Amino acid sequence: MGRPLADEIRPKTLEEVVGQRHLLAPGAVLRRLIESGTDANMVFYGPSGTGKTTIANIIAEKTNKTLYRLNATTASLQDVKDIMADVGTLLAPGGVLLYLDEIQYFNKKQQQSLLEFMENGKLTLIASTTENPYFYVYSALLSRSTVFEFKAVTAKEAEPAVLRALRIEKERSQLPLDWEEDVPLQIATACGGDVRKAINAVELLCQAAVPKKGKLYLTKEDASQVSQRSAMRYDRDGDAHYDILSALQKSIRGSDPDAAVHYLGRLLEAGDLLSPCRRLLVIAAEDVGLAYPMAIAITKACVDAALQVGLPEARLPLAEAAILLATAPKSNTAHNAIIAAMDDLKKGKTGDIPRHLQNVHADTTGFDNQQHYLYPHVFPHRWVEQQYLPDELKDARYYEWGDNKTEQAAKAYWEKIKGREL
Repeated sequence: MGRPLADEIRPKTLEEVVGQRHLLAPGAVLRRLIESGTDANMVFYGPSGTGKTTIANIIAEKTNKTLYRLNATTASLQDVKDIMADVGTLLAPGGVLLYLDEIQYFNKKQQQSLLEFMENGKLTLIASTTENPYFYVYSALLSRSTVFEFKAVTAKEAEPAVLRALRIEKERSQLPLDWEEDVPLQIATACGGDVRKAINAVELLCQAAVPKKGKLYLTKEDASQVSQRSAMRYDRDGDAHYDILSALQKSIRGSDPDAAVHYLGRLLEAGDLLSPCRRLLVIAAEDVGLAYPMAIAITKACVDAALQVGLPEARLPLAEAAILLATAPKSNTAHNAIIAAMDDLKKGKTGDIPRHLQNVHADTTGFDNQQHYLYPHVFPHRWVEQQYLPDELKDARYYEWGDNKTEQAAKAYWEKIKGREL
């Protein structure tokens, strides 16, 4: 069996690496470290197929260290100890560079155990992760490492790699091989920033090509089928999931309906129905709030309809909700009020509930058996001045009127009724 195309095409020099110009351009920090033959411990953070393993290979070559690869999903600490046993032998005369993929799957104890080998200088660690290392990597290990973030490769950056892969396949092919002009860009665009995925798509496309008139011809339609939905980077429990939800909420908060339906579409295309339903309800309360109080009722109706009909039709009521929320006036006054109130509670500011607000049964015995509660509905305009907050907080103000039409109308009403500035 021949080598996989993605392995055969793997860059051998920094100049051949696709993308990551912020790390590898002349003068960039990582490039300078690599060219100096660094022994620094590093954490590479970013999506799959962006060059993390390739860079580790190049670093090992530059430092004359023996490269070992482990994947934390299957490796154990014993595997690390077995590798360290090679230090100083003919197997690793210049020391060991350990490339530990998916380090987030090592538990805290396993990550702590790596420190012993890092401290004595016998092990240079390059760890990679697709998740935020500041959440998943042990802090002591992070403090001894430099974190570099790898970014998804753009279609423009990936296209030359796709063309190179196509040329290799053309040389391999027993029949003449050619392709439509747009095929390389189609594959590069559909790979979603994952160059490995793009190369695998090229290999699959060539394997599936049907001979016609003594030659193989790759079409844009076939390229679209082998790479369909591959542009979606999505893990329901990973950073990508929360990044999309965050982008959805911030787009609606920023009143951009086009971005709102884009991020909603990404969630639905990945088959996630519950997450956008929950987030849209939160947005209705947090970001639209009292500026348009009916927004939450309409959003709830749209969510109920979406859950009842299911995908793919659910996209219709959810799109309606997303666009409504994006184009509605905004107010976070209710959000700010409850946050401020709960912040005081966390600081221990509570106090006794005023006696006149306590349940009636609390006043049925004793010398003072009258509650002295003033019932607002029997007073003009159904309001009477009395204290509601505990004595310790009686002057606290948590709610500030928003500048939208709805809240300003309520403010004007109560200023008139209460006859004073609120």
